Parts: sequence; structure tokens; C-alpha cells
Amino acid sequence: MRPISNRLNSQFRFAKIRHAAILLAALLFATLPLLAQSPAPLRIAAAADLEPVLPPILAQFEKSTGIHAEVAYQASAALTTQIQNGAPFDLFLSADLGYPKRLIDLGVADTAGVLAANGQSDSSSPVTYARGTLVLWTRKDSHWPTPSLATLTDPALQRLAIANPDRAPYGKAAIAALTSLKLLDQLKPKFVTAQNIAQTAQFAETGNADAGLISLTSAKTEHLSAIGNYYVLDSKLYPAIEQGAVIVTKSTQRDKAHKFLDFLLSAPFQQQLAKAGLTPVR
Repeated sequence: MRPISNRLNSQFRFAKIRHAAILLAALLFATLPLLAQSPAPLRIAAAADLEPVLPPILAQFEKSTGIHAEVAYQASAALTTQIQNGAPFDLFLSADLGYPKRLIDLGVADTAGVLAANGQSDSSSPVTYARGTLVLWTRKDSHWPTPSLATLTDPALQRLAIANPDRAPYGKAAIAALTSLKLLDQLKPKFVTAQNIAQTAQFAETGNADAGLISLTSAKTEHLSAIGNYYVLDSKLYPAIEQGAVIVTKSTQRDKAHKFLDFLLSAPFQQQLAKAGLTPVR
């Protein structure tokens, strides 16, 4: 049989643990309503070319409005399919106008109440928030440390990364540019096709391709600027890459989506887009 002092010590320790457990349970119970009342984030589906661009803008948006946003970056076509299938997004920022227009025509997205760059509101059309630029990018330690159009006709070029033209607007622009240059048939066997523009840049960066037709937003990132150079293709070689936005019709956070679009279309943030490689619309 244990001494009385040991039993008392054990009972005292048990009482302390029990008391601490009760306090912890009470604290958790008290915070549950606060957790339950936490506002849902603004859920944004964004084209892959925006991955280097949006994070600082979203941070400033949250600081200014208190609205937290979560973003999924993929090819515009993939995001369009997800939204068609009911994915719980509030806002879609596409790399073109065609995919968001398709969602409007299907009745699953709109731009009701959103003022476009011309100051008008048209719920049947996506809102253009920027225009993209296509560039040819190569590594500084490659055969072409400073790329040019001549890079595309150099026999040493064996692998050219492009985004899937059926899924990514920049891939479609790449095909149009090569067609205009009368180089498509020559270069098509050399294509290394990526699912989106971010993966296209990755292929060129890692050496899985000798060069890449990528977005200026990708080429201007700190990392790609440090290890490579780019050549801006004449914008007359391909149709304008107008990037459009729509609000998902089923969204319960339309006010937040409106606020973000107003924020994105404001002059200071249009200039921020310009610094990141997009052409502003205002």
C-alpha cells in the first residue's frame, strides 16, 4: 500500500490536470463562435500567367479592405471547365476573353454591375483588365544568351516550349505568331507542349526545352530575369491577348468580387500590372 503522502500528491496532480483540461475546453468552446463567424475568403480562379503578378496585389487588397483572397492558378481552359462543373469560385481572371465569354453564354458567370475601362457596364461581356505580351525566352548559359527571331531559325534549336494552344491563350498566340512568321511547319516537330504558360516557362528554365514562347509576366520574374533574357515578339504577329474577368453567378460574395475588380482596375494597380509585364487598360 502506497504511503498517504504519495496518494495525496497523485490526487493533487490529477486535480491540476483535470482543472487545466476544463480550462482548455472552456477556452475552445468560447472561441468556436468566433471561428464559425470568420468570413469566407474570396475564391479566385486565375490564369497561370498571373501567378507572378497577383500575390503583392492581393496582399495590398487585404490590407486595404480586410478581405482575404485565395487563388487557384491554372490554364484558362482548365479553370473554365471547373467553373462549368460547379467549382466554388467567386471570380475568374482569364488570360483571354473567349473562355469567360463562354461562361457568360452558359449562364454560369456575368459582369453585372462591373464598370469596364470605358466606364460602361455590360453584363454580357467579360471585363478586360489587362493585355498580355508574348516573348521568346532563353537561358543566359544557352547557345542564345540574347534571343532574337534568328533563334527560331537556328538549326541548333531542337526543342521549343509552348503552352497547349487548345488550353492556354498564350499557346494560341504562339501558334498565331509562328504562322505569321511562316515558321510553324518548320518548328512544329520541335514543340515541347506544356499545360499552361507557367509550365512552359519551367520547361525552358530547366533545360527541358532550348527556348520558350512565354508570357512577359513570367520572363520578368526575379528568377527568370536572373538566369535568362527575352525577346518581345511584335504584337502584330498574333491577335491581342486581352485578359478578361467575370463573376461566377452562383457566388455569394459578389460584393467582395466587385471590390477586387474595382481595385484591380484602379490607376495605381493598373500601373503595378504594367511593371509586372501586362499592358494596362486604363
